Amino acid sequence: MEMRWERAVADGLPADVSHAFGIFDRTLCEIQEAGMSPSDHWWLPKRENACGACREAAGVIDDRWPQAMRGEDARVSVARQRRVNPMSF
Repeated sequence: MEMRWERAVADGLPADVSHAFGIFDRTLCEIQEAGMSPSDHWWLPKRENACGACREAAGVIDDRWPQAMRGEDARVSVARQRRVNPMSF
């Protein structure tokens, strides 16, 4: 779970809480803000300012993944995919 999520960025998100970018332009804890996107930076669940609800959701999702797909090499960046092929989402 450590390196699977990008940090969510949007003007409406509080600066003092770090949220994980999920899918459909929402955080893992279901916050949706206009213009939200994934950043190029990791969302780190062990950081003191990491959203607890995002951390919980990330744990549930991670538990569903096959063990072989949990390593850093298996991860694909949403932000980087969008830049390569913006029509793929």
